[in-house]
Amino acid sequence: MKLGIVGLPNVGKSTLFNSLTKAGAESANYPFCTIDPNVGIVAVPDERIKKLGDLYHTKKVTPATIEFVDIAGLVKGASKGEGLGNQFLANIREVDAIVHVVRCFENSNIVHVDGSIDPARDIETINLELIFSDIEILERRIAKVAKQARMDKTFAKEMELLEGLKAHLEAGKMARTFDLPEDEDMELWYRGYNLLTAKPTIYAANVAEDDLADDGANNPFVASVREKAKEEGSEVFVVCAQIEEEISELDDDEKAMFLEDLGLQESGLDKLIKASYSMLGLISFLTAGEDECRAWTIKKGTKAPQAAGKIHTDFERGFIKAEVVNYQDLLECGSLSAAKEKGIVGLEGKDYVVKDGDVILFRFNV
Repeated sequence: MKLGIVGLPNVGKSTLFNSLTKAGAESANYPFCTIDPNVGIVAVPDERIKKLGDLYHTKKVTPATIEFVDIAGLVKGASKGEGLGNQFLANIREVDAIVHVVRCFENSNIVHVDGSIDPARDIETINLELIFSDIEILERRIAKVAKQARMDKTFAKEMELLEGLKAHLEAGKMARTFDLPEDEDMELWYRGYNLLTAKPTIYAANVAEDDLADDGANNPFVASVREKAKEEGSEVFVVCAQIEEEISELDDDEKAMFLEDLGLQESGLDKLIKASYSMLGLISFLTAGEDECRAWTIKKGTKAPQAAGKIHTDFERGFIKAEVVNYQDLLECGSLSAAKEKGIVGLEGKDYVVKDGDVILFRFNV
C-alpha cells in the first residue's frame, strides 16, 4: 500500500511524515528504508505475527508495509508550477490513497501561509490544485483523442467520458464524486488517467495535545474537517503531529505508558493504518513457519489462488489447495498438528475467499 501525504506549508505535514516513518520503523523488526528524501517504508504494527513468531520460534518476522510519499507543502498555483508544486504532484500520481494533513490548532509561533486557521478554506486550496492538475492531464488526453474521435466510435466514446470528467472537475468537484457509467471501457479508461482527485482521501486533522483525549470533539476546526469529509465520503483521523514525534522516540513499553498517560488507546500511526485499510477495503492473511512468519495485504474478497499469487506467481499458477486455520484458533491449539486433530484446519479450493487473520499454507505444483 502506498499513501501520499499532502497539505499546505506549516500544517505539520512533514513533522507527521517524519514521526510516522520513524515510529513505524521502530515498532517492528523491519528496517526503516529511505528510498529518497521524501519516501519512507513503514512496518504495519501487527501483534498477530509476533505471537505466531513466538509459537513457531521463527527466525524472521516480516510485517506488511506501507510506503509513505511526502511532497513539499502545496501553495496556490502549485498545479501551474508555483513552489515547484507540479513536479511534486507528479510524485503522488501512483499512490493508492491521499493523506491530507489539515491544521486544526492555533499557535502564534507557527505562521499560517494564509494568515489564519480555516480548515475548510485550506482543504479547498489543496483540492483546487489537485483538480487543476487533473484537468491538465485530461486536456492532454483530449488533444490526442479529438482527431480520432471524428472517425472512430471507440475514441468518440472515450471523448464523451473525457469531456464529462473535465466539466465535473471545472465545476470544482473531485473526480471520485463523478457518476461513472457502468461500462467496462469507461472504467478502464478512468483508471488509466490516474487522476489525483479520483483517489480515496483520508483527512488528518492535526490538533494540539489538549484536543487528543476527546478525539477533537470540542474543536470547531476538527468539526469543519469532519463535515467536509462527510460530504466527500472520506475518512478522518485526529492526530497531534508533535506528540507523534515524541512517541516515535520511545520503545514499545514506554510508548504504551505514554499513550495511557494521555488517555489514548492508540497512536496516530495505528489510527491512520486502520483508516487506510478500512477505506481501501484491505485485510491481512498470515503465513507461518520456523523460517518466517509474515503478514500479506490483500483486498477483501480475494480468493485463495490470487492470495497465493501475492507470495509468488508460481503459487497462483500451480495452485492446488490451501490449508487454512484462523490465527486465534491456531494460538489456542498451540500447534498446527493440534489444530488438525481438532478438525479446525480447512482444506480449501479455488473459490475460497480469504478472511482477515487466516493463517494459510498453500499447496501448489508447477
